[in-house]
Amino acid sequence: MSQGDAEPADDPTAMHLRPSRREIVRQTLTGVALAGASLALGRLLYRPPGLTGSADVAHRQVRDFRVVDGPFPDLVVAKSSIDPAELTRRAVTALGGMSRFVSRGDIVAIKPNIGWDRTPAQAANTNPLVVAEVVRLCLEAGAHRVVVTDASCNEARRSFQRSGIWQAAHAAGADVLLPAEHRFRGMRIKGELLDHWPVYKPLIEADKLINVPIAKHHNLSLYTGAMKNWYGVLGGRRNRLHQNIHLSVADLATFMRPTLTVLDATRVLLRNGPQGGNLADARDLHQVVAGTDEVAIDSYGATLIGVDPSRVGYLVLGEARGLGHRSSSALVEV
Repeated sequence: MSQGDAEPADDPTAMHLRPSRREIVRQTLTGVALAGASLALGRLLYRPPGLTGSADVAHRQVRDFRVVDGPFPDLVVAKSSIDPAELTRRAVTALGGMSRFVSRGDIVAIKPNIGWDRTPAQAANTNPLVVAEVVRLCLEAGAHRVVVTDASCNEARRSFQRSGIWQAAHAAGADVLLPAEHRFRGMRIKGELLDHWPVYKPLIEADKLINVPIAKHHNLSLYTGAMKNWYGVLGGRRNRLHQNIHLSVADLATFMRPTLTVLDATRVLLRNGPQGGNLADARDLHQVVAGTDEVAIDSYGATLIGVDPSRVGYLVLGEARGLGHRSSSALVEV
């Protein structure tokens, strides 16, 4: 056998270069530690859109789409008998304009109330003119895509059509999405009542999220508006949540933190909500409310239908959780 064919054991330096068992263990532990540190760093650097922790609700999941607030009011009320679209534009302009909330290239999800197979005159769904104007404002601010959708209670296709929202939003330039089973995925919300539920993906995967509810009566919670509108982000048997409706609404409002809220109070439902049906139960108020504090917005909306906000349990819970204030000193009328 030649010198080049000698086995490593015949090389006087071979044993010196071969690591000991202790060295192998040390190197292995070091590699595991480095891999763990890299994984932890990756988790810190990667954060899906809207998913953050919050100091006041650190144990819960939060979809936070808010923007940094500037020197603007928390709440603006536009009042006039003019067109609902113009009221909407006035309210958002007084908040600093849509460019304060939407950046060029954003994908924006708009969540109206499209829960019911009702006409605009019956005031069970958001006014389609208000929804369409929010779409136009987003596109004017440079949004790349605007999606309008909701997980309806009644049959979705009829609700989207009869509400007038499908046609109005599409004409304004939005993509209107009907809810479908493949658009939901299970998530752990980690609320006091809500734990694992199917969540509507188009409303949690956008860059910005705008809540556009209607103010109206609700036979269980007394009032429904911005915070209760988040029921439309859930799939599954939502009626089970009615057994503790106020806690479920508070959990949802903790989970969903929108970029902006625009409350339609152009025509409100005073009785027999949330579906209504009788035109005598609705009244024209000619108001649009816009802001960043959903508790304050809903407190104002409750007074419009004659409900004391202190009687609405989820508003009390929302304030206690630090989600907002039932009375706002930063209210501006335009």
